[in-house]
Amino acid sequence: MEIDRVDRGVIASLLRHPLNAAVVLLDTDGQPLAANAMARNLGLPERLSRYCQQLACARQQLTHQDAVACPLPGEGRRLEGWLSAVQSPSTEPLGYLYSVASDTEARNARWAIAMESAGHSLWDWDIVSDAIVRTTPIHASSPVPAGMGLLDEVHPEDQLQLRQAIATHLHDPQVPFACQFRLRQADGSWHWVLDRGQVIARAGDGQPLRMVGTYTDIQQQKALEDELRSQQALLQRAQRVAGMGSWVWEPQRGRVQWSEEFAASIGWGDVSLPTGRQWLRTLTNDARRHLFGSWRRLLDDAAGGSFDLTWGRDPVTQQQLRIWVELDYDSAGVLQRVLGQVQNISNQRRTDALIRWRTELLNRVSALGRIGGCEIEVDTRAMQWTEECYRIHGLRKAPVTLDQALDLYTPDSRDLFEAALLRIATGGLPEQLDLCFYRPSGQRVWVQVLIELDQREGLPERYVVLFRDITREREADERLELLAHYDLLTGLPNRMLLREQGAEAIIEARERGAVLAMLFIDLDGFKTINDTFGHATGDMLLKAAAARLHQNLRNADLFARFNGDEFIVILRNLVEPEDAGHVARKLIASLAEPLYREDATLKVGASVGIALLDEGRNDFDSLLRAADAAMHAAKEAGRNTYQYYSQDALARTQRRVEIEHALHGAVERDEFSLVYQPLVHANGDPVPSIEALLRWNSGRIGVCNPAEFIPIAEKCGEIIHIGDWVLREVCRQAVVWQQAGLQFDRVAVNVSALQLRDRGFAERVVSICQQSGWPAQRLELELTESALIRDTDALRQCFDVFEQHGIPLAVDDFGTGFSNLHYLNRFPVQRLKIDRSFVQGMLHDAGTAEVTQAIVHLGHALGMRVVAEGVETLAEAAMLKQQGCDELQGYLYSRPLRPREMVQWLRSGPVELLDMPPVTAINAISATH
Repeated sequence: MEIDRVDRGVIASLLRHPLNAAVVLLDTDGQPLAANAMARNLGLPERLSRYCQQLACARQQLTHQDAVACPLPGEGRRLEGWLSAVQSPSTEPLGYLYSVASDTEARNARWAIAMESAGHSLWDWDIVSDAIVRTTPIHASSPVPAGMGLLDEVHPEDQLQLRQAIATHLHDPQVPFACQFRLRQADGSWHWVLDRGQVIARAGDGQPLRMVGTYTDIQQQKALEDELRSQQALLQRAQRVAGMGSWVWEPQRGRVQWSEEFAASIGWGDVSLPTGRQWLRTLTNDARRHLFGSWRRLLDDAAGGSFDLTWGRDPVTQQQLRIWVELDYDSAGVLQRVLGQVQNISNQRRTDALIRWRTELLNRVSALGRIGGCEIEVDTRAMQWTEECYRIHGLRKAPVTLDQALDLYTPDSRDLFEAALLRIATGGLPEQLDLCFYRPSGQRVWVQVLIELDQREGLPERYVVLFRDITREREADERLELLAHYDLLTGLPNRMLLREQGAEAIIEARERGAVLAMLFIDLDGFKTINDTFGHATGDMLLKAAAARLHQNLRNADLFARFNGDEFIVILRNLVEPEDAGHVARKLIASLAEPLYREDATLKVGASVGIALLDEGRNDFDSLLRAADAAMHAAKEAGRNTYQYYSQDALARTQRRVEIEHALHGAVERDEFSLVYQPLVHANGDPVPSIEALLRWNSGRIGVCNPAEFIPIAEKCGEIIHIGDWVLREVCRQAVVWQQAGLQFDRVAVNVSALQLRDRGFAERVVSICQQSGWPAQRLELELTESALIRDTDALRQCFDVFEQHGIPLAVDDFGTGFSNLHYLNRFPVQRLKIDRSFVQGMLHDAGTAEVTQAIVHLGHALGMRVVAEGVETLAEAAMLKQQGCDELQGYLYSRPLRPREMVQWLRSGPVELLDMPPVTAINAISATH
């Protein structure tokens, strides 16, 4: 029996107990482990050790019976003893007890007295008469009935066992009779006894006649066994709870013994543990090397110690063990045995790993969320920071005092923090603050700080402070504030902030009775520059213009970018209303000096509208409407000037708004119509061309001139929708005329620059021609010069589509716009149209006549045909023909005609006025009108 598997206290108790017999405790191999004083006086341990092998058979018999008689030969006399087993709850033998009755009185008394002194009582049972003769009752106070009446005094749970044991022996004498049972005492308690016997006489037929045996008092032995089992169970339970087990290694015998708890701790369960060195095969190579290294260190120290070991090869089922070792040397210094204790620390390792992982995860979350923390003792103001807190503040990881940390903060933030600490320390609730500080590098940082007081029993009071970096959020808020209230290009307040500040200024002026004026500024010529040189140049021009305007204003004045190239100025505290005009002149003059961009000279002017605060205009919106109307009046007055608000200006502004509203849905309401004006060949070719002209009769505002509504349609975007309708209607009408047999060359349509910039416009023109059945080569598009000035990829792609399908292009009103003749080479233009202003002035101004002649020469030099529009007299027609103009258009030949009238004109043919005498020509003109 392993000595460590039996509690040492239990063994000591056994040996000190005043037994009436010599008792020796044996291990599972029969070797003596301990003996009481009586046994040592008899030299019993030495005898048992000497006859260990001979007693092996007796030990084996104990698997079938509770006790076996084991006499021992000795010097002078033989010792009569009994061998019994000490078992675990699972019936596994833990060891053996060998007992011999005391022979102090046996030397001088009869053998019965010796038996009684040893705790035995002899009995002789006459089976036939069922009578028992006893030497001495087991207990004097406990009368024992005769014969089988003894069973009435046996514990009910043990009666069946006793009956079966007797019946078995009576039936088969080879099976010895031995039975342990509880016997009732005089006081009603139960007493354990060991009953043995055998049949000594049988009848001729084999029936048992007589049986002789002994009772042995084993109450103390049973109590000892119970105590041993209880101690063992407690030990095993404690080890299971702690995940611990024990093992013993005997180097001299080459034997390793493991406890059940050890097997359970490594997950072996009911599997047999390996013996010898085979268990090393269950370790990985790394674990085996670690084991050998730890073992060598323990041997060098010779004092034992502990080490950790990974048990098992499968990573999934591996166990982490902590092993304590105690080395047992003999007097000669030879290692006799190694006692070990093992604890399974796999759960602890997993818990430690989980804690480390959670700590690392928390650190990562803190870093990702930019959340740091610190603790501040209330009394000492001592402070401890987390790593993320150091990072947020831009400091190295070193001790930092609270005052040193607060030195980084702005004065306002520092005062807020200190005040919050004081309020919380005096019973206030946790607080959240937004604070600002500057890192040692100079970078500004915003943090959201949460402060609360931690009061735990046994610990000093401390503040727990969490810091969250909200710099990006604050910068985003500031950015949103900037976007919401300021113009990013010029840095000026936008219309939203202007409205807030302007409303406050108006209220203040009304309360004080001060003079206040609003100036609406629109840059003249900006759109042309922006279209010509691109948005980058336009942005640069806007910034420069805003800077010049701003330099001529007072600090008290409000200045904002309202929209595009429009600016608003609110002049406060003026002395006289006329002062607003003086400021307007200064602002216009500030833009007089041109700007230079590379090789280009850029110049813009300003049209300024002025509205004064008075009884009729006493809020922001009414002032804005009045100033806007005045600005448009300044533009109509010739631009680069200023105008005070008047009712006429407001009426014109309202008229533009009405037209814009009326344009929406006008196509669907079928309010547009087309008239047609012929273009006559100057060389007498009878086949004319036709130009389509748009007319609008609105149900809301009546008849509206194209010169009035087309610019508004372009500004509000309705020109795209209207232009597509014109193209479809012109192609439809041309097909109808062609099917009617009418002769004409081409149909011309005016196209806005806004249409050319519309994505897919060229493809839509081709599609309209295909759907209507009109040849694309006979649809001429008349473009303004401003539409051709800006050379873009989209415009080139549009003209490529026109060129691929043979759609002819003409430049309308040539010479009146921003004439950059370079575009004539870049785009496939076939015709130039001389504006009517040149035609009407060439008879009275030689310079104008030279311009028309130059245009004709230029067009012919570039391979183009030249058309003159607005021809109203024979003299104009004669001069244009003399200059080489190819086609003529105007009232001299026909006013714009409705489709039915155009049919009659085509059928009657054009009147050749150039070859008629003057009087005839005049009559012919009258007839055509």
